Amino acid sequence: MNLRERYEQLEPAQRLKIGYLLVALLVLALIYSALFDRIRGLEKKRLSREAALTEMMVLKQRYREASAGAQKLANRLSAVAPDDSPAKLIEEIGIKGKNSQIKPLKGEDRPGFLEDAAEVRIEGLTANEAVNLLHRLEKGAKPVVIKKANLKTRYDDPAKLDVTLNIALLKPAPQEKK
Repeated sequence: MNLRERYEQLEPAQRLKIGYLLVALLVLALIYSALFDRIRGLEKKRLSREAALTEMMVLKQRYREASAGAQKLANRLSAVAPDDSPAKLIEEIGIKGKNSQIKPLKGEDRPGFLEDAAEVRIEGLTANEAVNLLHRLEKGAKPVVIKKANLKTRYDDPAKLDVTLNIALLKPAPQEKK
């Protein structure tokens, strides 16, 4: 006998019970399916939010680094006095060779800054003095851009260097009055 014949042989009360059981199983299957779809959707949303969060953490770190760099530049710009010049900067550093020359150059236009540029030529420096000069210019209290550096050994004394630098002192641009 097959299943249908057995079902037809049952009493009506038992058939009703089996029908209710089948309906309950179908309702449970539908509820399970809906819950499974909802859980899958929530998991996809969680994964996308985790990816967005990791990307934002990277962006947050980049922002902090850029903000720190901008703050450092702002602090260095605030240290610049209106009468500062590349010649005064080189004099303040105190590294002197046999002969020093400073020629003013035309600075580039930068938004928000004025460039006071000069070509600095110092002869007869030791390698240590040249490195100290470059380090003090770059890492000093005032914002200096070293655009070009040329170091040559001297023919008369190979232990000494002739240094030619194109440097620009950055100054804050005057604010326009409204």
